[in-house]
Amino acid sequence: MILEMTDVTRIHGSGHLAVQALSRATVMVDAGELVAVMGPSGSGKTTLLSIAGGLDHQTSGTVLVEGVELGSLSAAELARLRRRRIGYVFQQFNLIDGLTAAENVSLPLELDGASVKEARPQALRALEMVGLGDLADRMPDDLSGGEQQRTAIARAVVGDRILLLADEPTGALDTVTGETVLRLMRDHCDRGGGGVLVTHDARFAAWGDRVIFLRDGSIVDQTDAQPGPETLLNTR
Repeated sequence: MILEMTDVTRIHGSGHLAVQALSRATVMVDAGELVAVMGPSGSGKTTLLSIAGGLDHQTSGTVLVEGVELGSLSAAELARLRRRRIGYVFQQFNLIDGLTAAENVSLPLELDGASVKEARPQALRALEMVGLGDLADRMPDDLSGGEQQRTAIARAVVGDRILLLADEPTGALDTVTGETVLRLMRDHCDRGGGGVLVTHDARFAAWGDRVIFLRDGSIVDQTDAQPGPETLLNTR
């Protein structure tokens, strides 16, 4: 099992100001599985994703990535795990303007101690995988929105990342470009990785194996995704 979240609760604040963002959520993601998370704004989707990736801490419950309990790790150990095994795709891309596409992708490897000589070939391979090998030396401002998002996905999967977490990665993209991004996530899982996709769009949720529905911080339903013929054609 790549991701195990068991009875996870997240409460912000205390006393009469306490807000429960997540309530006893249990989510399991196995190798090869892409799980979509849907729900209205404020339902806890981003909180769930942040806790799964170690960007936030649960108030109670347990979170394991490849059997390692995140709550047992020091800040340095948690940062190391995120750099090496967890990829995060943000809705707003979060590319660094002053770095080329290849430099943006290689940055997590360099932060983990790799030299530029060691990191660049891995970054170029990741960019090739997302179809941007010819654009490796372009700056983010010279890339389209879809190309920037594919660069962000390359950065998320570079190295030995196993868990891919994506927060509304298609929100600012047109339908065709959005499907390209989802195909890349699907391919990552089909190669043995695991993924969690937060989305408002049922068309994109259908690329997953399961769909989890959140409301007011609680999981209210889980179902197998039911992709239509067009989605099946695009994903397989």
